[in-house]
Amino acid sequence: MDLNKIRNFCIIAHIDHGKSTLADRLLEITGTLEKRDMKHGQMLDTMELEQERGITIKLQPVRMNWKGYQYNIIDTPGHVDFQYEVSRSLASVEWCLLVVDASQGIEAQTLSNVYLAIENDLEIIPVLNKIDLPAADPERVSEEIMNLLGCDKEDIIPVSAKTGQNVETILDAVMERIPKPEVYKGELDVEKQELKALVFDSQYDSYRGVVSYVKVFSGQIKKWDTLHFLNTGKKIEALDVGYFAPTYTSSQVIDNGSVGYVVTGLKSIRDAKVGDTLWKPENVSGPKEKPENAKAIEGFKKVTPFIYAGIFPMATDEYPQLADAMEKLVLNDSALQTESESSTALGQWFRCGFLGLLHLDIVKERLFREFNMDVIMTSPQVTYHVRMYGDKASEYSRLLPELIEHEGKTKTILKVSNPEDLPPRETCEAISEPIAKIEIITPKDYVGALMTLCQERRGVFKNQQFIDTTRTMLTYELPMSELIGDFYDEMKSLSSGYGSLNYEFIKYSEDDLVKLDILIAGERVAALSLMCHREQARYIGGKIVKNLKEVVPRAQFAIPIQAAIGASVVARETLSAFRKDVTAGLYGWDVSRKNKLLDKQKKGKKKMKQFGKVSLPSEAFVNLLKK
Repeated sequence: MDLNKIRNFCIIAHIDHGKSTLADRLLEITGTLEKRDMKHGQMLDTMELEQERGITIKLQPVRMNWKGYQYNIIDTPGHVDFQYEVSRSLASVEWCLLVVDASQGIEAQTLSNVYLAIENDLEIIPVLNKIDLPAADPERVSEEIMNLLGCDKEDIIPVSAKTGQNVETILDAVMERIPKPEVYKGELDVEKQELKALVFDSQYDSYRGVVSYVKVFSGQIKKWDTLHFLNTGKKIEALDVGYFAPTYTSSQVIDNGSVGYVVTGLKSIRDAKVGDTLWKPENVSGPKEKPENAKAIEGFKKVTPFIYAGIFPMATDEYPQLADAMEKLVLNDSALQTESESSTALGQWFRCGFLGLLHLDIVKERLFREFNMDVIMTSPQVTYHVRMYGDKASEYSRLLPELIEHEGKTKTILKVSNPEDLPPRETCEAISEPIAKIEIITPKDYVGALMTLCQERRGVFKNQQFIDTTRTMLTYELPMSELIGDFYDEMKSLSSGYGSLNYEFIKYSEDDLVKLDILIAGERVAALSLMCHREQARYIGGKIVKNLKEVVPRAQFAIPIQAAIGASVVARETLSAFRKDVTAGLYGWDVSRKNKLLDKQKKGKKKMKQFGKVSLPSEAFVNLLKK
């Protein structure tokens, strides 16, 4: 295909603004899929979970043909937790369609996606969707789009993705406004047409192995070519190549500037990472070894998980199956980060990094549906930075230490996501927590309630901006630990469902943060330790010990359940002991005989408590974590 006839773009929008429905109409109008073949709405939402929840989780590329032009389109998710999917899509295209709901207008995630596109130097074609709705207000929303993008009203394309009204105008606008793909501008021998292709996604196929989704920046990929992953150094043969229509469609070649897939045959995710570069020289077979001067394409930024949680198998003997499932899931979801750990209470488990609570929920659901793995998840935690006195890097190499100069002295910064990794408090100078910049767009009637919510969650007010006469955008700086709980649900409840939230990590800030230990019968339970703010320790500890009282099995002696900060107990519950009626066999006795037996029982329980140990069964952990 001639490079001048290729157009690459993606579709971005806030959640539920009609991206996937618009993609369906484009598939239908271009003849890529016949209407009778469209078995359900949102054909690019291929996962059963996406169709059930009505959200897009994975980016999905597809190739269309329109008036002699080849269109490579990538449909992207709209939820903030899957923003990494959007960033990968933007790194692989030249333009994007921004879809805005004509009844709802600019939302929080709309702004975030626009900023991402601007960072990637992409031009934007604004599309005003759902103009057929009775509640649509095209004039007001068009004014919002013009203020946001600085475009003219004529640049905005009004459509109805549901009915197909005016959708053909988008296809014509793409052909006229979007330029041809640019060739790779890095160090490249253009005359030899050296191949360089960016791997922007991957899938695992049980029969084919790893299938890499690529955007070719120079050269061509042909079937049976010998290719190299420049970052991992792995050499492969392209067992099959092709494009998406929207299913895998084999072809002999992926042209320069096009998007397609390469069947690598690899069985391990370590050899085919998202963000890597596929390379080969001019000759078809390729060299035996990767040359030292071959440089990878500068791809998209590396993902940074915002929250961490533990994933345990329901039974300890299911760990090998869980490990295999996690390896395959990480290949498909490159935003997920995993690390194997072990616990005396529940055996081996995984500590995983997620981009948000919805991301966590989707991973758990996919493990169950795709791999038949029912798992337990701990409460989510964020990563803290601990500043220590002196150079302690060699002692804590596992925690990715960094040396800094602070007040003229060398200090060590540790990255702690597991409370058990926290060094002794006397060696820590300060603890910093991640802070997020949040943007809440809400009708003005709910501003007061939402400002109160943010202040209760230790938020710092930054700005209030009126989008139009009825809606306001609040900007706060909020600790990530407050955000990952029920903040989103509270925000939706207080705004009667009209509020929208977007957030991004901005910095680390020092605060009075402490490690809250849970003690049962005087013994610390490592698996239940957590980090929190000192002011909230009493409330959080009280909830945990109250729940523990319901799940810890009773013994022959009273069991104290405590929450403590160091040596200071901030909350306590006592689980009463089993008590045998030792006076039941007495007959014709006086009170002194009764008291003698009760005193003997009391001394025995006191001695038992002194030497007795409480062993928590795994069922107790399961019940607690479910709460």
